[in-house]
Amino acid sequence: MKTASKIRLGSRGKPAQSRAAILDAAIEEFAEHGIAGARTDAIARSARVNKALLYYYFKDKEAIYQAVLDHVFSGLRDTVVPMLESDLPPREKLLNYLGAYFDYIAANPRFPRVVQGEWIRSGSNRIGQMKHVAQSYFRPIYQKLGDVLREGIAAGEFRPIDPMHFIPSMVAVVVFYFSSAPIMKTLMKIDPLSPEQIALRRAFVLDFISAALFTRPLPTPGVRS
Repeated sequence: MKTASKIRLGSRGKPAQSRAAILDAAIEEFAEHGIAGARTDAIARSARVNKALLYYYFKDKEAIYQAVLDHVFSGLRDTVVPMLESDLPPREKLLNYLGAYFDYIAANPRFPRVVQGEWIRSGSNRIGQMKHVAQSYFRPIYQKLGDVLREGIAAGEFRPIDPMHFIPSMVAVVVFYFSSAPIMKTLMKIDPLSPEQIALRRAFVLDFISAALFTRPLPTPGVRS
């Protein structure tokens, strides 16, 4: 009998590790080639499993893609929703949400390209899947974020913006930076995903959204407001 230490990753003996490796490899493959161009043999090779094991966990490429979407969006939901459900004032809740959202994408910079690929291929034959994504992941975030914005407006802390327009604009400020990173690297001759540039971008995003939304500016560090 094999001991746990001798079980290979590419076997059924370590299902959690094998499945995680397949998903990680699939994210890279889908981000680079989209679902149409992605190849299951490339995913299996990158995950260091054989194709038989890959199909043991996922019946086909579409099932892998659905699992990737669930992984990406469930991770985002579980990261940001607690920030929006806290008992903090609306300004602090909004900034904590924005920071957590930015950090999640910064830790997973391939995610925006995978998601954008899903929007592009959305059509009449994709309505069911998009409805699942919207109801399971987007709706809870959107509703709670809208509540925070309305709370801040009522308290006089936020400008009277329309959440329907402000929320996607706020998301775009975060996501576009990462989805356009390869182009920025070529045009600007810098690595936009280096720790230094990520830190600068994070500070910019928080300041930019604060300036657009708050009725009074954030205090300058070291200076009492």
